[in-house]
Amino acid sequence: MSSGAADLRQRKKQNCTESDKMAPEERNKENSKLGRSPKYMLIQRFAKLFFGCLAAVTSGMMYAVYLSTYHERKFWFSSRQELEREITFQGDSAIYYSFYKELLKAPSFERGVYELTHNNKTISLKTINAVQQMTLYPELIASVLYQASGSEEVIEPVYFYIGIVFGLQGIYVTALFVTSWVMSGTWLAGMLTVAWFIINRTDTTRIDYSIPSRENWALPYFACQVAALTGYLKKSLNCSAEKFCYLLVSASTYTFMMMWEYSHYLLFVQAVSLFLLDSFALAQTEKVYEVYKIYLFSLFLGYLLQFENSALLVSPLLSLVAALMLSKCLQMNMKKGTFMSRLLKIMHIYLVLTITVTLNFLLKVIFRRICGEPLKETVKLEDGRIGERPEIVYHVIHTILLGCLAMCLEGMKYLWTPYVCMLAAFGVCSPELWMTLFKWLRLKAVHPILLALILSMAVPTIIGFSLWKEFFPRIMTELSELQEFYDPDTVELMTWIKRQAPVAAVFAGSPQLMGVIKLCTGWMVSSLPLYNDDDLIKRNENIYQIYSKRSAEDIYKILTSYKASFLVIEDSICNEVGPVRGCRVKDLLDIANGHVVCEEGDSYAYSKYGRFCHEIKMNYSPYVNYFTRVYWNRSYFVYRINTVISFQS
Repeated sequence: MSSGAADLRQRKKQNCTESDKMAPEERNKENSKLGRSPKYMLIQRFAKLFFGCLAAVTSGMMYAVYLSTYHERKFWFSSRQELEREITFQGDSAIYYSFYKELLKAPSFERGVYELTHNNKTISLKTINAVQQMTLYPELIASVLYQASGSEEVIEPVYFYIGIVFGLQGIYVTALFVTSWVMSGTWLAGMLTVAWFIINRTDTTRIDYSIPSRENWALPYFACQVAALTGYLKKSLNCSAEKFCYLLVSASTYTFMMMWEYSHYLLFVQAVSLFLLDSFALAQTEKVYEVYKIYLFSLFLGYLLQFENSALLVSPLLSLVAALMLSKCLQMNMKKGTFMSRLLKIMHIYLVLTITVTLNFLLKVIFRRICGEPLKETVKLEDGRIGERPEIVYHVIHTILLGCLAMCLEGMKYLWTPYVCMLAAFGVCSPELWMTLFKWLRLKAVHPILLALILSMAVPTIIGFSLWKEFFPRIMTELSELQEFYDPDTVELMTWIKRQAPVAAVFAGSPQLMGVIKLCTGWMVSSLPLYNDDDLIKRNENIYQIYSKRSAEDIYKILTSYKASFLVIEDSICNEVGPVRGCRVKDLLDIANGHVVCEEGDSYAYSKYGRFCHEIKMNYSPYVNYFTRVYWNRSYFVYRINTVISFQS
């Protein structure tokens, strides 16, 4: 087995070397036939590469500037005070940025990391490893860069932070540009990809809703990984380019896994795509298994550096890749012919076929149709056999799988739409795809190569001009108009807390508001908008009872069990008028508590207590026995939780 493997590696090395040596000779012969010198072809390729890279980088930079300008116009960010800027971060975004602030305030980076990993100043009665629990590696990197680059005297921390996120979005767009360019062979497809990405921005990114979210930090690295993987899967690739793509896939895969706690699920979808690609014998098996090794290495290293994150050990990615690697080992040992090897062979067949048989049946007419029938020897442009290119088939499978997830889960649309834009741009800009279409139509009246080249230039040009005419004025209008952002009630609440609340105070309320209080004031809270910890989920459910039909005594017991000293009631939740009844917070609480029963389309409510958030505002017994109102405005009511109860008649 070892000698066979050595022979395989030797043949692969010889083939790679021979292809590198033979490729220039073949190109020279082809160029001589066309009357073009090698020097002319070299200049042409360099010019194409230079202008394509320039267009890709420019597209990314312009998108980053567009996001920054839109953010400034939306929030009037530069004209706001620090407190007003910070309240633009809502929910979990506020928590991420608050830890970034704490790192910058720490006397040293090491001390800051220690305080985050042993954090007992954020949530009452709970010590958490915030770096592990909230995946704060982006904040660690941002704080190091901010301090190491000497940016303290040049730019404010908030601008540096959001500037990195906007810059990553520019890299995201550039990576999609390059992927479409590699697939189609023309950077015109990349321009069209960027245009569709920006036009469909509400479906391609969540940057509008939550700038510091983990997805905004992680997905640009995944896009870079996909671009490198696209190049790595190409058949006509020299050794230097193959090594570069391999290293880029390795680095971006690991970085993506470190930036987002749910990254391994998206990599699992990618691994399934590669498995199907290998099952159809459309890619080099050695390359596919090299990617599997990258997954295993990234999982192992991520497990160690993420404080032994058990989620990576039980991830479907590890299970799939381990099974596939095991099946490969079994295949290599099947020649021995022992009873055990035959038994393992049956297990291998069961493992592989049960996953692929259904999709094989559905997708195998499709690939035959894509491949088509061979043309005459005189016809080139890859002879219209685009279905034999592994990187193209990979993207088709990957996009289909992401589309299935998007149809099942609405929140997954932003993962799927960017690759739809990229694949659609490739479709209209690739001459090879037009050639395949002409083979389907059996076109003979017009020369297919000439027509394919004309259409691959004309169609995207027409689409580009139409998009420019329709959407460019809208984008410019969006950037030119100032949107109103004014939230004085929240500013007043935060100001009151910083001036009037005791240093040892613990605030209770909705998790989203608690995140803002933690960021803007630094005071301890009883809950946070985190949903990867069972205890915190239970806390959130319990504290949300302030909007249910529970007694004052029940709510008092819940709040004091978490050592809360102040309670904040939000009118927006208490008086919420949703478009669909039954989906509001108070409706969900009533159903969970059994205070509403639905029978045959009719709802029946019963509870001997009124809704707590309404009743507490009346200032009558027994509510005044447990709670004392200390502050209120149009949106918020703050109550001190009494430690000594004096019952009134």
